[in-house]
Amino acid sequence: MKKIILMGAVMLFGLSNAQIAKGTSYLSGQVEYYHSEKNEFETKRKDDVIRILPTAGYFVNNNLAVGLGIGYKSAVTKYNVSGSGFYNTIKIKDTDNAFVVAPFVRKYWTLSDKLFIFGQLQVPLEFGKEKLDFNSEGGGGDPILSAPFTEKNNYTNIGVNIKPGLDYFLTKSWSVEATIGEFGYNTYKKDLEGAKRTNDYKLGINLTSVTFGVKYVFAK
Repeated sequence: MKKIILMGAVMLFGLSNAQIAKGTSYLSGQVEYYHSEKNEFETKRKDDVIRILPTAGYFVNNNLAVGLGIGYKSAVTKYNVSGSGFYNTIKIKDTDNAFVVAPFVRKYWTLSDKLFIFGQLQVPLEFGKEKLDFNSEGGGGDPILSAPFTEKNNYTNIGVNIKPGLDYFLTKSWSVEATIGEFGYNTYKKDLEGAKRTNDYKLGINLTSVTFGVKYVFAK
């Protein structure tokens, strides 16, 4: 047991000599994809989200960076609602497209000369447009529910989240990074009179929500 503890201490502290130096800057391109499918209570829901976020960072201290991401997000949610209460199968498609600004702080911990783990605190701000398409299948039934319509509006979404991740240096200047899941909070509001904010909490490691990035480091 003592040997196991000693080996763990060596892995945690003995490999911590390598650091990313203060004054180092970098450019990174991140792609995030999320997919989810649910089937509950006669309702099928499918979510697909993609976010492309170029970022720039600067190390204000050894292994501690601040930065900013500016990019684009696209999200599509589809609902199919059926059951004994409906004559027709109702189809709803919600499409969101947004401009994203995301300042962040990132702290690194060294595992080896090339491999680091990090925790990132990020405040993503989304300014987007939502399009809601409503339609139904089949003849007969309620004429109101059978009539298709489209609704459009603007929205804002503000978040505060923490993401764990890994960063592996292929060379002195190039690295690949990945995050899995997030812990955080988002508040969403439509730009409509009388609209109320919707709050969403995310806690846990989610294998369906991942971010991949390639980073170029201007090594000192």
